[in-house]
Parts: sequence; C-alpha cells; structure tokens
Amino acid sequence: MTTSGLVQSEADGLHFHVHMVSDSTGETLMAVMRASVAQFPAVHPIEHLFALVRSPRQMDRVLDHIEAHPGVVMFTLVNQDLRRTLEDRCADLRVPAVAVLDPIEATLSGLLGAPAQGKAGAQRVLDADYYRRIEAMNYCMAHDDGQGEDLASADVILLGISRTSKTPTSVYLGNRGIRTANIPLVPGAALPEGLELLKKPLIVGLTASPERIIQIRRNRLVNLGEEAPTSYVDADTVKDELIHARRLFARHDWPSIDVTRRSIEETAAKVINLLTEHRAALKS
Repeated sequence: MTTSGLVQSEADGLHFHVHMVSDSTGETLMAVMRASVAQFPAVHPIEHLFALVRSPRQMDRVLDHIEAHPGVVMFTLVNQDLRRTLEDRCADLRVPAVAVLDPIEATLSGLLGAPAQGKAGAQRVLDADYYRRIEAMNYCMAHDDGQGEDLASADVILLGISRTSKTPTSVYLGNRGIRTANIPLVPGAALPEGLELLKKPLIVGLTASPERIIQIRRNRLVNLGEEAPTSYVDADTVKDELIHARRLFARHDWPSIDVTRRSIEETAAKVINLLTEHRAALKS
C-alpha cells in the first residue's frame, strides 16, 4: 500500500527514498539525514548518496536517478546554477528538496554581517585542525590499553576495567582532535607511576553495571572460542573490580561516567564537556 507518492508502507514499516546531493563528500548530509530519520523509528530510508557533484553532466545523472526513484532530496550545493537546476527539476517532479545548511548559514550571515564564502567542501581544507586530528589519532593508537609513556601530554586519560569501552571512546575522541590515552584497571596491577600528579590531562573513569560487563565479556570469550570457566566473567569478581575502580576514582576526585546505557558518541560528548570544564579550571 502506498501512503503517499513518495512513501511506501510495508510489513516492517514505512520506506522512502532519500537522495543526498553534495558538491563535497556528503558526510554532513549523511549525518543530518540519519539524525533526523532516527526520530521516526518505524521509517526505513533507502539511501542514495551523490558526492562531488560539480558539473551539469553529473547533475543530469542525479536528476535521472531521482526521477526513477522519487523521494526526499537533501542537498548542499554552493554553485547557484546547479542548485537552481536541482530545485527546478524537483519542483517539476513534485519532490521535496531541502537545502540543509541554508538556515544555519543565513543566521550566521546575519549575526556576523558577512556573506558565506560559497566554497565547496570548505570544511575539508587541509588546515592546522586537520593535522591536529591526525596527530591526535596517532597519539591515541600509541597509547591504547596502557601503552606509551608520554601521558603528561595527553588531553584525556581514560581509566576502566576491561570492557568499559575505553578504546572505542579513545578513537572517537582522537578523531575529534583530542589526544587520548586509555589505561586498563587490572586486579593486582599498579597504575603508571605519577599518574595522580598529572595536572594537564583530564583523567576520567569509565564504569558500567556488573551485568553489562559480564555480558560483553562472555560474548568476547565466545568469539575467542574460550569455553573453560574463568574469573573473567565471575559475578563476584566483576563486582569487586568495579568497587575497586569506583573507590579509586573517588579517592583521587576523578570524574567517572557510567557507560551502561550510553553510546560511544554519548560517552565522548560527556568527556568533551568535562574537558571543557577542566581546561577552564586550569586557566582560573
């Protein structure tokens, strides 16, 4: 059954085509589209990404595809001729077309009293920020799981028992340009010497519920083909590890984050907020 000319109702929910047209990589469009559609759990977008669209011939191919698969069009195009071509053809096809950055750019232009420069892929320029992110990723990889020594130059140091998402959170932060090290809390193993004396890095503890830790650890053992009983997934042992970790964080007044119901992105966002406060405190 068709609910409209653009949306089809099927057994597993509503399906619709979404065309993302960009003169750059399309990453911004993809992120905006997925964040928007996430608010409609019964909807399943059929994604069509057209990146680096910068010529009339490329636009003609895009328009042919849109005509063959009508749906919502989202675009970021700075070339006004290409933009008009897309908007006019979508109007003829009665297909909604949304310029996702227009409201933001208009607001900034009004506030700053200056027009947007109209440069395709301007945020992808290989500037100092780009190289800072690459360097942060290299640091993150060199300081994963307790490796590396230069902890004083870190922006963030994550501590936690096994399976508290230290590595993926570090990688996410590294991709944001934040030099991140992570250190496992292992029963009987000492922390790096002088860790508690470091001032520049923000030290954050990661915790989770015992049930969540046990579930993840069991899955890991299954993937490794380990079947023998082990204290690694023993409930009392895991609880003791978590108690020790929380006491450690409290003793040193290190902030902690419970990652039980947090995605990696949510955990990283919380760390970034804490880092902002930490840096402000260092300056005061």
